[in-house]
Amino acid sequence: MKDISQIDITSGEIINYLKSEMTLRQICQKILYQRIIDNVAKENGIIVTTEEIEIEADRQRREQHLEKAVDTLTWLAEQFINPYDWEIGIRNQLLAQKVAQTLFGKEVKKFFNQNRHEFEQVILYQMIVTSEKLAQEIYYQIEEGEISFYDAAHIYDIDDNRRYKCGYEGRIYRWAIQANIGELVFSTPPKQLIGPLKSEQGYHLLIVEEFIIAELTSQRHEEILNNMFQQWLNSEVQYLLNSDGIEIDILQIH
Repeated sequence: MKDISQIDITSGEIINYLKSEMTLRQICQKILYQRIIDNVAKENGIIVTTEEIEIEADRQRREQHLEKAVDTLTWLAEQFINPYDWEIGIRNQLLAQKVAQTLFGKEVKKFFNQNRHEFEQVILYQMIVTSEKLAQEIYYQIEEGEISFYDAAHIYDIDDNRRYKCGYEGRIYRWAIQANIGELVFSTPPKQLIGPLKSEQGYHLLIVEEFIIAELTSQRHEEILNNMFQQWLNSEVQYLLNSDGIEIDILQIH
């Protein structure tokens, strides 16, 4: 049986397939991202060293459990790339991280402090029912001790997954909760029944298990940095596409 790499597939076939899958624009956009990153790196003297590429390559090898050089070469061949292609990919990845840090690294803490309340979280239990009357009945039954919130959620919640977990939603950011509901959730003491509250989904009954204070962890720092960088890249690409006289040859693929 032939390996797929031995089958002749032309660049035209690849491009036509990307077109048919409506993904060609995404690929072109990523190429433009890289052009922008390269230009900014050049303007700011940002480089990626050979040592940095080797460190990241070793990390990827460990992640893929590639102990021997031949294992690495086999893995790369399966991806239809050679070691040089791999190094270019690593270089591009590291360069993007350095450019993001140069442009927005100092802005992350300021952004976090200005929007700290949006990063607050709760461990939340919730049930949603379609009828206001039913929501009121459940509320009074819970308040009177006739049924626990968790048992009621297991019986009445309209969401199958949440119902199986007795209303458990998990750790939820403030920004992920509808504004009027979020205000009550974050101003009500833990373990206290909230609701019924109406939304497009139905009528909500909620209990906060625990409040989680917003902290600028390394993971959150990276998330904010990446979001700022991606928004900037999108705006730069949009500017290029909207500029008079700008020709993006890569978009003129036939």
